[in-house]
Amino acid sequence: MNSLSSSKRNVLVIAYYFPPLGLSGVQRTLKFVKYLPQFGWQPTVITVTPTGYYAQDYTLLDELHSHHVDIVRVGSLDPNRLFRKKGIVKMPSERSRKILSFISDLFFIPDNKIGWKKRVLKVADSLVKKTNFDVIFATAPPFTDFLIGNALHQRYGKPLVIDYRDPWHEYPYKIYPTPLHKLFNYHLEKNVLKNSARIIVTNRRTKELLIKRYKFLEYNDITILSHGYDPADLNDDPAIKVEKSNRMRFSHAGVFYGDRTPRYMLQALNKVFSEQPSLRQHIEMVLIGVLQDEHLRTIQKLELEGNVTVTGYLDHKHCIEHLKTADVLWLMLNNDLQSPGKLYEYMGLRKPILASIPEGFIKRTLKEYGASFILEPTNVEKTATMIMHLYDLYQKDRLPKPSEEVVEKYNRINITNELSKIFGFLTE
Repeated sequence: MNSLSSSKRNVLVIAYYFPPLGLSGVQRTLKFVKYLPQFGWQPTVITVTPTGYYAQDYTLLDELHSHHVDIVRVGSLDPNRLFRKKGIVKMPSERSRKILSFISDLFFIPDNKIGWKKRVLKVADSLVKKTNFDVIFATAPPFTDFLIGNALHQRYGKPLVIDYRDPWHEYPYKIYPTPLHKLFNYHLEKNVLKNSARIIVTNRRTKELLIKRYKFLEYNDITILSHGYDPADLNDDPAIKVEKSNRMRFSHAGVFYGDRTPRYMLQALNKVFSEQPSLRQHIEMVLIGVLQDEHLRTIQKLELEGNVTVTGYLDHKHCIEHLKTADVLWLMLNNDLQSPGKLYEYMGLRKPILASIPEGFIKRTLKEYGASFILEPTNVEKTATMIMHLYDLYQKDRLPKPSEEVVEKYNRINITNELSKIFGFLTE
């Protein structure tokens, strides 16, 4: 419902990950909060106080200044708190990450943010006394957010809408140290789902998993609202200048972890240069974001320092300006469960996409997009061949353009409008 036709209604948003915390996990919630007032909904956000994390981006908060969004910050008893004075935390090695994840999943259920729950519920009591919230919206991970939303629903009787940015039970990086851990998570998720007025997921695969696992769910209980891009982010920023060489540029934005790795792409690039040394003068790659030390060592070992630039973490505006200078954007994904937010920003930029991905819904999305080149994530030989094919198209000025109709489907303003309709349906 448009804000011109009705006074604004209120939605309480539970989101541990929210600016100034950075990385892609905050973008979806930020954009919902930014555009909901346009459709008659005034958000109040409960999030964590600034804490230790891999990235911080205070520029993202600038987007909300004109919308007068209340942001309530609540301290949390979780491992990130140990690094709150340090601010930005170095990305751990893959071995360390796995050890820390095991320890975390052994002692904390559903995740190590559970120490935030009690504190949020206490603060929420005072908020509800001041504001009549029509809907509670919880987004996860962390899945502690769902438990908080569920507790508030039971306490105040307001409709609960939960938003899965990633699956819970089948999350590919979730570790279940024992069958009891897995069973406990199952029952927590089941209870939240039974109390939810509407379930939102980012892709069809997650919807299918939920319906298959929890038989009481019906098809219409779950709505797919994909990630997207904000058209405002794509406007040129005259204050930011990014140099572009005369070489063909492949660019990637985001972090690598688990078996999502740049290793195979770097090996393919090395293979191209070994077979055709002259191409070193004509092809380059820019990796935007923080890399683990082992990935930096791979670049050195393959002697790619002159062709691969690692920017480190950039705020969102600088990231977008760097992506604009790419000739081809690269996506790497090793599972069919996650829906990377950067893919939709890639599409918003209307660039050709080289996708190292498995079979699944992302592959189908990219085929609809049109300007895509898809191959297996770990196939070095085919990746090298594809790099040379793309360079040939680049030389001939024949790199493809995407379907404009498909691109427009992922406009975050339209997606937020769909969310506002769900809220309206539940309250009318």
